[in-house]
Amino acid sequence: MRKSIIKFDHVSKVFPDGTKAVDDVSFEINEGECITFVGPSGCGKTTTVKLLNRLVEPTEGTIYLNGEDTSKVDVISLRRNIGYVIQEVGLFPHMTVAQNISLVPKLIGWKPEERKKRTDELLNLVGLDPKSFAERYPHQLSGGQRQRVGVARGLAADPPVILMDEPFGALDPITRTQLQEEFMRLRFRLKKTILFVTHDMDEAIKLGDRIAIMRNGKIIQFDTPKKVLREPVDNFVKNLIGKESGFKLMKLSKIIDVMLPVDPVQETQSIKDVKRLMSERSSDILLVVNDQGVYKGTIHFEDIQHHENGSVSEFIRQENSPVNGEEMVQKIMEIMLKERIIWVPVINQEGHLLGIVTISNFATFFAQE
Repeated sequence: MRKSIIKFDHVSKVFPDGTKAVDDVSFEINEGECITFVGPSGCGKTTTVKLLNRLVEPTEGTIYLNGEDTSKVDVISLRRNIGYVIQEVGLFPHMTVAQNISLVPKLIGWKPEERKKRTDELLNLVGLDPKSFAERYPHQLSGGQRQRVGVARGLAADPPVILMDEPFGALDPITRTQLQEEFMRLRFRLKKTILFVTHDMDEAIKLGDRIAIMRNGKIIQFDTPKKVLREPVDNFVKNLIGKESGFKLMKLSKIIDVMLPVDPVQETQSIKDVKRLMSERSSDILLVVNDQGVYKGTIHFEDIQHHENGSVSEFIRQENSPVNGEEMVQKIMEIMLKERIIWVPVINQEGHLLGIVTISNFATFFAQE
């Protein structure tokens, strides 16, 4: 079980003009989670995230990082341990890419050779060749390249927590999609705890382990993307999701989420026993496994109806190649529709039978009330 690394305990922020940007917010974030904060402009999502690194100080409540009250931590030390990536990137124009990335490591006393090694590692990580990009200046980069450098700079000192405030918001749709995919690859590799602010519900659903939906300074729903899509708390959340919630849910779901359970027979069972089971279950086809539960194929009544002796292993058919339960629903459903396959067996990495998935139960699973 992952431990809680961030805790907001009844936190509020009221600005001097009386604006209540954050209103009695409480939540916890586990180590390694990516939480996306989403909502309309002025809802408090950016202010909430900035409270963690004390770019904004709370009016009420307490914020904990690794069990420590952040108000009692030296603010410079706190910020150096929290990566920060913003939409405008904020690269220093008079510094090279390498100098921008290595700034925080330099400030905390890393040696030049350590900074050089880390900079090269990070440029490779975000898909920029160090030999080509390290000595360039920000004005020599495209918008997408500058954003990649911004991400690299946020990771430079290897912080456990990263704040990302609309990092892809100013990019064109194609570049944005590319960087979203890159971000997903990076986060699963680096296993950082990430607070990600976005105004785009689709981005929040795609990138977040959980989504904090905000309105008027309050968190009105804090759930997994699947829970938000299936059980929006009110019409405001429904409107944020839009009309294609079933399609969005499909893109998030794995085959293991939609499969049906099955009761297979052993390849060593007798034909007499299997015919009895077919009669009891009103089924003409049964799935077959070996004594370790590994999927072997199917047995059909038409193949054994005139036989009384022998075992299942003599009559096994190889049909409908099994799919891994970790495969995404959209991919498998498209294959099944294209090849006109009605059902397929579902297995795990070791080949053990988990269940079956059918075209009809896709429709049932994604039907929205």
